[in-house]
Amino acid sequence: MAAGAPARTLLVSANQHGAYPTIGEALAAAPDNATISIASGEYAETLHLVDRRLTLRGTGDVILDATGSSQPVVRGAGGYLGLHELTLRAGEAAAVEMSGGELVMDRCELSAPYGPGLSVAARASFTVSRCAVTGAQDGVVIEDSGGVLEDTRIDQVAGDGIIVRLGADPTVRNCEISACGRRGIYVYQAGRPVIERCNISQVGGEGIAVAHESAPVLRRCRVHDVRGVGLSFARGCAGRVERCKLENTAEPAILIADGAAPTVLEDTAQAASTSGDAALDDLLAELDAMVGLRGVKADVRSLIDEIQVNEWRRRAGLGIGGIGHHLIFAGSPGTGKTTVARIYGRLLTALGMLPQGQFTEVSRRDLVGQYIGHTAEKTSVVFEKAMGGVLFIDEAYTLSRASAAGGDFGQEAIDTLVKLMEDHREQIAVIAAGYTNEMVEFSDANPGLASRFSKTIRFEDYAPDELVLITQRMVRAADYDLDEKAEPVLSDYFARIAQAPDFGNARAARRLFEATRKTQSRRLRALGRMPELAELRAVLAADIQAVTDEPG
Repeated sequence: MAAGAPARTLLVSANQHGAYPTIGEALAAAPDNATISIASGEYAETLHLVDRRLTLRGTGDVILDATGSSQPVVRGAGGYLGLHELTLRAGEAAAVEMSGGELVMDRCELSAPYGPGLSVAARASFTVSRCAVTGAQDGVVIEDSGGVLEDTRIDQVAGDGIIVRLGADPTVRNCEISACGRRGIYVYQAGRPVIERCNISQVGGEGIAVAHESAPVLRRCRVHDVRGVGLSFARGCAGRVERCKLENTAEPAILIADGAAPTVLEDTAQAASTSGDAALDDLLAELDAMVGLRGVKADVRSLIDEIQVNEWRRRAGLGIGGIGHHLIFAGSPGTGKTTVARIYGRLLTALGMLPQGQFTEVSRRDLVGQYIGHTAEKTSVVFEKAMGGVLFIDEAYTLSRASAAGGDFGQEAIDTLVKLMEDHREQIAVIAAGYTNEMVEFSDANPGLASRFSKTIRFEDYAPDELVLITQRMVRAADYDLDEKAEPVLSDYFARIAQAPDFGNARAARRLFEATRKTQSRRLRALGRMPELAELRAVLAADIQAVTDEPG
């Protein structure tokens, strides 16, 4: 592709003249850095990409079906592979297998009854978010690789939910792992993951098992209702356990073998007996620790105060007013809506308002079907699965007739939600999120919709100095040291891009940090020797400047 030329987009559709009829034909014709846009439908294909740089993006309900094959649905080796809004059904192999290179997955659904849902190996880097793995032999297998697995649901897995092995050092955060035949998370063969804010339940073995010289960091995880112990550390293992909550597990809740030496902080050992008030205080402190969002924090605290006082009045035999838990979160992308929704759900659980507290994130494609009647069925199934916890509908405005193609089906989802929210208002918290102006259209889509939500909470864009602080926290959390000279570089950069129409707030900060890590890696590789520890940790102002100076 010529320098400066726009990347190509190739359309795949079995029903549209002029489009490629199969994904394989589009891949054969696609240059590097192209996007393959796939129309709704089922595609009985397996894809093998070697050293390619391509993005596959579904538009509507896109299913890649390889249930009759012994090959992975998608296999990547080297290069860059992006998979967005796809359903991948495997047969006798993995749904997605990545060896080396870089993998980015978002909003994908994977099933693989005789293999892992996702397998990442050979020093691949990856970012996997908002995905679901169900009906697999193992959920996600990460070996000898690093990256981020977040906001992902793994359930109905015959073996282990997540396996981390062969020195892999991913960050696993905000994941829901349940209904696994063996362990929730298994870390072995010198695994070094950071596992934080994960919810693990109803597994046949240990919640998290650590073996073979591994040393994970476990932060703020909840392990409950499992057949085995909550956490186990085998001989020779180390690591750190911070503020984890263990409930209804086999005894002892934490099993540490002779010769194992993890650091288990007292806040974890006491977690099982933490009072409701203490749990509330911890969660509110977590909310307060977020950068900015002053108005959001005040609104959430006000809601929690009212709910708690109502509960005290109920216990005292006094009358109480009805309080709905359904909310609208309005604001730009990257302003913390999903994170606050998770905390809000955990607050409601600590108050006893939600019996289970699971977090289910969906978008239009999870609710809207392809024919009349299909949407009501899909929406009802999703709603039922979220019962007892939080149902977070991202970009909810795309369901309204004014905003979505095929709007009648979107309207059917809204109408179904209105009835379900009323029938089960005490058993679930529905949070609809999206851009501020578009959420007004969403509220107007059904006469009863606005009344189902008790409040709209508005998320303001972050100021440049707040984004600098967010970036600094990302750097520290990833075990890097930021050059003090980098602050003005960051501040100037965020002030410059804040006016762009596609400004992503904290997402822009994360993209900048990920690009900076690559720049630092290139600089260290050029040394021609093994860097010292301080050099491995150091992120220089020049590393950031090199990224911010890049065009586009």
